[in-house]
Amino acid sequence: MEVARRDEISLGKATIYCNLDGTNIKEYEIEIEKIFINNDTDNKSMLIKVKDQELLDKTGGIIQGMSGSPVIQNGKFIGAITNVLVNDPTQGYAVFGDIMIKEMRE
Repeated sequence: MEVARRDEISLGKATIYCNLDGTNIKEYEIEIEKIFINNDTDNKSMLIKVKDQELLDKTGGIIQGMSGSPVIQNGKFIGAITNVLVNDPTQGYAVFGDIMIKEMRE
């Protein structure tokens, strides 16, 4: 899958892929609420919110074990889930895919 450049990422609809039952990987809808385009220092590149009702019913939002779940927008890999907001588990952060690639190469 192609990795999106930061300038290709937009606010709005995206999806994550998670394996909640140990056997099936499913796609769930999220929304990108904020993009920290110049962030090169930590893993909080995008603020996201879980919108998928099935995922909310099963987990209440982002839970332990979801870190690393890929974030896809417009058919491209844009990043991965990194953190949950403790006071609102429906929200969390994702890191840009380009940061992941840079770290992998170093």
